[in-house]
Amino acid sequence: MEHDNPISIHGKGPTLAKLAVQESEGHWPVPEGTVLAPLWKRIFAYILDTTVVMGVLLIATGSWIAYAWNLGALIGPEWYFVLVNWALILGSNYLYHKYTVHSMGRSLGQRWFGLAVVREDGEPLQRLDCGKRSISKLRYLIPLLNLFFLFIDGRHIRRRHTHQSSIDLACASIVVVANSLPPAKRHSLR
Repeated sequence: MEHDNPISIHGKGPTLAKLAVQESEGHWPVPEGTVLAPLWKRIFAYILDTTVVMGVLLIATGSWIAYAWNLGALIGPEWYFVLVNWALILGSNYLYHKYTVHSMGRSLGQRWFGLAVVREDGEPLQRLDCGKRSISKLRYLIPLLNLFFLFIDGRHIRRRHTHQSSIDLACASIVVVANSLPPAKRHSLR
């Protein structure tokens, strides 16, 4: 009499571990072997990206962009100058994150740390989803409120088995270690 072994040696069918994860967490379409990005790498990649964007803005505006943090000017006659600088900061960050992730599958900071942004099934993120993701990331730039959003999303990343922040959930994306994706799924990464 033959019986079903809960441990598969030959790779046929689901293993006990896969069944346990599917049962407790629901279906998870990530390609097998894919490693989800740790929180610390995601944080440092974002810091590096923000530094790059602000550095370019600092050079391009001749350091006038630093005037955005002169909150005392908001009550003076040059209040519009502070708002224009913030529009430049937000607009530049939006465009940077949208088009680097759409064209390369990751931002420069994520590339530095060996990460990639993909859909939950490992396929490249669509342009619309890159835009949603990028506009949601702007909340990390707002002084003081950014600490609240970073805390909440950091907690989500640590607690969820998918390591998804609220931004990831909104556009069905995950951040993975790029080299852990199957070769067929890495074709869009640059």
